[in-house]
Amino acid sequence: MCGIVGYVGEREALPIILKSLKRIEYRGYDSCGILVQDKGKIHVYKSVESIDYLEANISESEYDGKIGIGHTRWATHGAPSKKNAHPHLDGKGEIAVVHNGIIENYQSIKEGLLSNCVFKSETDTEVIPHLIHQTLGKFDQQTFKKSLIKNAAQIKEAVKDALSCLKGSYAIIVAVDGFDGLVAARKESPLVIGVGDRENFIASDVPALLEQTNRIIFLDEGDIAVVKKDSIYIENSGSEVKREERLIEWTIEDAEKGGYEHFMLKEIHEEPRAIIDTLRGYLAEDEINFGVDFKIDTKGKSILMVACGTSYYAALCGKYIIEHQAKVPVQVELASEFNYSDFVLDGMNVVVMAITQSGETADTLMALKKAERYGCKTVAITNVLGSSATRIADKTIYMSAGPEIGVAATKSFVAQLVIFYLLGLFLSKMPASEFVEHLDELKRMPQVAQMVLDEADVNIQNHAGYLSRYEHVFFVGRGVNLPIALEGALKLKEISYIHAEGYAAGELKHGPFALLTEDTPVIAILTSDNTYEKTLGNVKEIKARGSPVIAIAEEDDEEVEKYVDAVIRVPVTSAIFSPIPNIVALHLLAYRTAKERGCEIDKPRNLAKSVTVE
Repeated sequence: MCGIVGYVGEREALPIILKSLKRIEYRGYDSCGILVQDKGKIHVYKSVESIDYLEANISESEYDGKIGIGHTRWATHGAPSKKNAHPHLDGKGEIAVVHNGIIENYQSIKEGLLSNCVFKSETDTEVIPHLIHQTLGKFDQQTFKKSLIKNAAQIKEAVKDALSCLKGSYAIIVAVDGFDGLVAARKESPLVIGVGDRENFIASDVPALLEQTNRIIFLDEGDIAVVKKDSIYIENSGSEVKREERLIEWTIEDAEKGGYEHFMLKEIHEEPRAIIDTLRGYLAEDEINFGVDFKIDTKGKSILMVACGTSYYAALCGKYIIEHQAKVPVQVELASEFNYSDFVLDGMNVVVMAITQSGETADTLMALKKAERYGCKTVAITNVLGSSATRIADKTIYMSAGPEIGVAATKSFVAQLVIFYLLGLFLSKMPASEFVEHLDELKRMPQVAQMVLDEADVNIQNHAGYLSRYEHVFFVGRGVNLPIALEGALKLKEISYIHAEGYAAGELKHGPFALLTEDTPVIAILTSDNTYEKTLGNVKEIKARGSPVIAIAEEDDEEVEKYVDAVIRVPVTSAIFSPIPNIVALHLLAYRTAKERGCEIDKPRNLAKSVTVE
């Protein structure tokens, strides 16, 4: 996830571009860059520092111009660096592109262009200006340069031709030296146009534009737009289309959250997108590819996962997933405990995987270094390209969850689960037909997550009002859903301040039964697998102690309602994939309960987003 902005009008572009970028810096903060075009000249400035630093080090007089584009980066291809910062230009420095998204086939395109083009970055984006240049080269260059301002149609067609070569997702803005406008296009990534008085704006999100205008056009999937100071032309599938102009009444703070009341709710609703983007990074047709040099030899070896907090619960889920799919033994340790234990590591026979959303979690980094000292092969699973974990580990697998602002992790947890499903299949020796069956169901998970968001939320709201009155809640699950019970309890305690504990359903009778009363509700996760009957038996035991029970159960489960007080329904999946719909429901339940209690949801007391000290 990156942020892009564009301006064309009668005012100086630079201050508008900088202000707009600041409003969407939450979309990415690895690096940033701007381009201003004036009188046949293109001025580009890039930085790996903040946008404030960029602003402080640019001379406005040097960057005069009435057309500009800008970018704030969340790195996906190429580490954060000045050369990888956007905008990216073609070889002649005449065509510039800012891009949000992932170009899946950029490597093959790049290889095809290498004989004629010199690439200056490691990004997927840089292929786009070179492709546009290639198409424009088909026109008579001398004629083209002399009458460039009149050739909006040629530029649009060149952009369309370039986009037709791309697989993946994109929102782009294109500036061409001498052209009096900008070209924008989107596929599976958001893009909006702001309408002004003899000026127009383009951006990834509404917040970038609200200081300038509240008249917004939301581009649809497949739209391509030519934006000038006094005109907006939009085309889709080769024909001109009209898009409704809407008046936005959000405050700037509301808009940064996409209209959601809290970042956490916004990020829960981004969970389907996190699944899509993470899959897209490693799936080509029906093959899983973590990179040409990515190999894990697990023959005769085991995997040790180290993590903290939510990532630890994801790792526990990963243990079940990988052992089920790949039949490789997996052990999971809390990094904070592992670092000071006498745990014996056999460097020849253990592969260590460190799971950290930020890539900066202090305890997890220490565990990585300890594994390195023992001679273990190490893999980092993280959300942040270029983070410390990526520099320590031998190999890195990136989840593509995008920036997560809320302290309580949600979409990054789901993205971690997707990585484990991919790893399990990558390491498996299962028959081809079974592999394809698993992969097809994995591809269905974005729709499954979206179904929970669309269909279960109203029901969840009612249960949240009920839970909000209590001070103690238990969560129980078995098998692959035991870690989901633990994560559900963690989310509830983090943001609602209700004391919540997660347990294996069969373990309540070994002590915690003493705490069960009519004032201790229990959330029970029931999945149609080999643990179902036993878990249902545990639920009956709980009810016999007088505790209210809310079940998370599949839509076709007709038995469960006989034994519980209420049911939150989720879509039917095979058992191994049930954690995804179940955790989406539990994330929503935690959020709605905290809201009922009037808690500070995005910044819960005493907690920080990234724990960078022991």
